[in-house]
Amino acid sequence: MKRILVTPRSATRSGHPSLQRLKDAGYELVLSKPGSLPTEGELIELVQGCVGYLAGVEPVSSAVLEQAKDLRVISRNGTGADAIDMAAAERLGIRVLRAEGANARGVAELTLAFILALARSIPATDRSLKSGKWERHPAIELEGKTLGLVGCGKIGRLVTGFATAFGMRILAYDPQPNWEDAPRSFRYATLPEVYRESDFLSLHCPPPPGRKSLLDSDSLTSLRKGVRLINTARAGLIDADALLDALASGHVAGVALDVFEEEPPTDRRLLEHPLVIATPHIGAFTPESVDRAMYQAVDNLLEALARP
Repeated sequence: MKRILVTPRSATRSGHPSLQRLKDAGYELVLSKPGSLPTEGELIELVQGCVGYLAGVEPVSSAVLEQAKDLRVISRNGTGADAIDMAAAERLGIRVLRAEGANARGVAELTLAFILALARSIPATDRSLKSGKWERHPAIELEGKTLGLVGCGKIGRLVTGFATAFGMRILAYDPQPNWEDAPRSFRYATLPEVYRESDFLSLHCPPPPGRKSLLDSDSLTSLRKGVRLINTARAGLIDADALLDALASGHVAGVALDVFEEEPPTDRRLLEHPLVIATPHIGAFTPESVDRAMYQAVDNLLEALARP
């Protein structure tokens, strides 16, 4: 029986109805450790004899792919594939497919929640009140504020719709600006203009080539003073040391993070900072997003494996 490796944490923890389609098609499922990201060593062991790989967010190195002698297709249950060594996959003839847009609404709604939480200092006031204090932290309203987006695919466009309903102005940088029917509150801009004009800045893009941070000490300094940052995309987009310095100086007023270099994080400096809101990579962790991503990833896998 041909084998398929399954590693998304939601699927290994609780299963998913879409996996039955793989079994019905005659495949044996190989599941990684329930609810956790597999290590490189675990992947090398698990992928042996697998023709397909239904992948989560775990890194897939060239070492893993080199050992996957029977592997034909990797199907991600999400949009990003930057955790996969794409050069090695191409060299080895392994197709990499993505469930494009499947988790967009979940991530976009979390982005809006972060914007509101940062604007009204909700986590800080909640902690304060529960500790017995009666403190009212400064807050701002969203109407008339500028939201900057770096990357404006399906997630960015959903965020634009939500922010427009609050009366925000949206500036977006995207290397392929092609939204012809965008709302009047929206316009494309250069990256320096987005940095300079944004009261809130939200990242919805892959890391730059070479793994260099998009927001390092120089680019953080170029942001509007008092900006609030949201990152639901990739941890490597922001240099952690530079961000801590920007928070200490007051140049950045608040940060909301759903992604970390290591998950769970071992470096807890940002995680425990009083001006940082942190969540454990929950952007796509809704039943609706999980269902869309899993069904699309399984469809992609079955279609690809059916080809000669």
